[in-house]
Amino acid sequence: MDSFITHAFSVFMGFFAIMNPIANTPVFLGLTVDDDPQARRKIAAKALLLSFVIIVVFAAAGKLIFELFGITLSAFRIMGGVLVALVGYHMLQGGEHSSVQHPSREDNQKTLEDKMEVAISPLAMPILAGPGTIATAMNFAAGGAIDFMVTVGSFFLLCVISYVFFISGERFVKYIGHNGIKVITRLMGLILAVIGVQMLIQGIGGAVLEFEKMKLGE
Repeated sequence: MDSFITHAFSVFMGFFAIMNPIANTPVFLGLTVDDDPQARRKIAAKALLLSFVIIVVFAAAGKLIFELFGITLSAFRIMGGVLVALVGYHMLQGGEHSSVQHPSREDNQKTLEDKMEVAISPLAMPILAGPGTIATAMNFAAGGAIDFMVTVGSFFLLCVISYVFFISGERFVKYIGHNGIKVITRLMGLILAVIGVQMLIQGIGGAVLEFEKMKLGE
């Protein structure tokens, strides 16, 4: 029993280190800087739900999916790094959603749909369920049914904790004000851009190693 608890704790801390809700909260606030509290809650819920589904799928059949489509983890990291770096660059430039004084009902619906797209990319993937998180889930769940359940349960708990952090960020927004959020947005944009470049470097490095192994295999 003690070994099971120790293993479950290790899995949870492994996920926590990669998908750090404390570090991701300012990123979430920066991406939702122009959204009202209700929209922010919906975005957080959708992003975390999607990331949970992604992790469950890859924990169950990650290796099969990669082999089926001929995808390598290095290629996944390269593409994810490019996406994160582009989002970070946009935030660094202070990009904000355009606003209209008297939008129509159709405009409001379109704006809401645009906001919800943030939950899919870059929040759910590659920020929350990125290459590192997916690789960790595949590794933890490789031992069998029990390991799979521990992996899924640990990640679900982390998603709940992340949701609490994201929603509690609303108080932070009220405290520091709009100008403070602009500063955080640019700062988080810089951090995101650096994370994206780091993912890109790791992906390229992994691709080079894979290429060298192929040459040696020949």
